[in-house]
Amino acid sequence: MSTTSRTIAVRSRIAAVGALAVAGALVLTGCGDQTKKDDGGGSPSASSGGGAASAPLHDKLPKQIQDQGVIKVGSDIAYAPVEFTDKSGKTAGIDPDIGAALGKQLGVKVQFDNGTFDSLVTGLRAKRYDILMSAMTDTKDRQNGVENGKKVGAGVDFVDYYSAGVSIYTQKGKTQGISGWNDLCGKTIVVERGTVSEDLSKAEAKKCPAGKTVKIQSFDTDQQAQVRLKSGGADAGSSDSPIAAYAVKTSGGGNDFQLVGKTVQAAPYGIAVTKGDTQLTTAIQQALNNIIKDGEYQKILQKWGAQDGAITSAKINGGS
Repeated sequence: MSTTSRTIAVRSRIAAVGALAVAGALVLTGCGDQTKKDDGGGSPSASSGGGAASAPLHDKLPKQIQDQGVIKVGSDIAYAPVEFTDKSGKTAGIDPDIGAALGKQLGVKVQFDNGTFDSLVTGLRAKRYDILMSAMTDTKDRQNGVENGKKVGAGVDFVDYYSAGVSIYTQKGKTQGISGWNDLCGKTIVVERGTVSEDLSKAEAKKCPAGKTVKIQSFDTDQQAQVRLKSGGADAGSSDSPIAAYAVKTSGGGNDFQLVGKTVQAAPYGIAVTKGDTQLTTAIQQALNNIIKDGEYQKILQKWGAQDGAITSAKINGGS
């Protein structure tokens, strides 16, 4: 769900996302994990796409994907409003909608398979997925297969499709003097495991005086972290900016949380592709640029109140 903002699993997500009123939105109040995690193989949770005959970019895809007629997407489907399970049990959000639009350009179905965020890159490497689309921040470390300063794999290539940052939020009316990262010493923060929020928390803890460190509670999903904060088990939480803003807007009808401080570390979300798979990477880039040009991309972001993070063209490996 940044530099590792959801370390090879960075999730960082740009400035506060405007109004996030969404029809049929996931209500976060009192909820735990909304989706069942699989063992890494995933089970289909959403699919969409158009016919190959009418698709302008079908012949740009690798033959294997043309033949199978589907792009399998690894995703942690518990990160509203980017991807989540709605009340009807369907996968919804920014990523599934963009995926569907890309499928129409490419003439294949786009199938979202659920998995824990920190296992997705491993699943891509094992060919369980063709791509990853899970609010994953494009960073040099991920591109180069580096985690915690160590080389752990070949890395991935990214097609960048959105820009986001990282936010802090607290219980509403209970900020306890927290207005930024340097106010967290002696406090407890909840985060999703493997995210940039977790990395930033660890970095801040190293700056604290002895006996007054940041206590970090890491969870498999952001929703679990939110439940912990809402119950009073922590002082603050941190997520990518659109996720934090969505939680503040929807949880408890807007009465559970409030944003504190400024959004930091704006960076691109990227669609991850196996390193060196130039044909698939280029096809996805062209499809994304097509939906930006025809306006479909902007309509999707407006639907989810996330237009502040819109990009104007799809770059490959644009993260730093």
